[in-house]
Amino acid sequence: MTLRELEYLVALAKYRHFGRAAEACLVSQPTLSAQIRKLEAELGTPLVERDSRSFMLTAFGKDAAERAKRILVDVQQLKNAALMNQNQELGTLRLGAFPTLCPYFLPHVVPQVHERFPQLEILLSEEKSGVLLSRLRSGELDAALLAMPVESDQLQVEFLFEEPFLLAVPKKHPLVDRASISMEDLSHYDLMLLEEGHCLREHALDVCRLSGAGQKSSFQATSLETLRLMVGANVGITLLPTLATIGPIMSSDQIRLLKFSDGNPKRRIGLCWRRSSPTGPLLKQLAEMFRATAQELLQDKSHPGGSTRD
Repeated sequence: MTLRELEYLVALAKYRHFGRAAEACLVSQPTLSAQIRKLEAELGTPLVERDSRSFMLTAFGKDAAERAKRILVDVQQLKNAALMNQNQELGTLRLGAFPTLCPYFLPHVVPQVHERFPQLEILLSEEKSGVLLSRLRSGELDAALLAMPVESDQLQVEFLFEEPFLLAVPKKHPLVDRASISMEDLSHYDLMLLEEGHCLREHALDVCRLSGAGQKSSFQATSLETLRLMVGANVGITLLPTLATIGPIMSSDQIRLLKFSDGNPKRRIGLCWRRSSPTGPLLKQLAEMFRATAQELLQDKSHPGGSTRD
């Protein structure tokens, strides 16, 4: 039994297709199929139920794939630990972030990380928070940027920054000429929200509950970009995290961004990793870099293309 054979089994369980699994493993389909049969022969029991047109993993095959996945994670962690033991700045770091933060924050910090740690390879994953937590606990990720609080005895959570929310309104909206808005002002309106599974949706619902605002039930967006475009098209209003409004991203003159005068709606962002991870010392250094960059960005008051009323 080899680690390569276990990789083939894990890929087959993931893709549920011999061709796609072989492509992911960079081998031919006959090679992958032959290695799965070899593994079955060594284990003495079928991993796959086959017929002329399709296949499915046996109950043992599913269990074996989960075991193989854990073994491969342990092996990768062993390799990373060895590299990190030689030099904290070597090896590969698998970092995750959720969709309403990833494209608005990581482009500012990853180039700095590459400059500070030129030999460190960073593999980025953008997933919803629930998926990130699962992958972090299983060892598929080394660290993840998550909205706090994160409740887990297994994880180290390093607070990074607080990110205020702004209200995005179209230029013809009744609130557009206000210097600022209060939570009570929202009680007369319905907010456009993201679909289920986004942590920002939960934050926005908290604001709705506190302010008495409703949610626009006829529309749920798949991304912040969709929300922004819908505001620009005068479909409705929404909450945007500040980092998503900085720079050329907010290039539309159809949107105005309003600050809150009370309530201070915001989200808290932290960097999370397993307490047992050998990358802990390095991640603390990265946390300091992330914290400093966020502080600098959030102090920037310019929002080209979408003026913020102070």
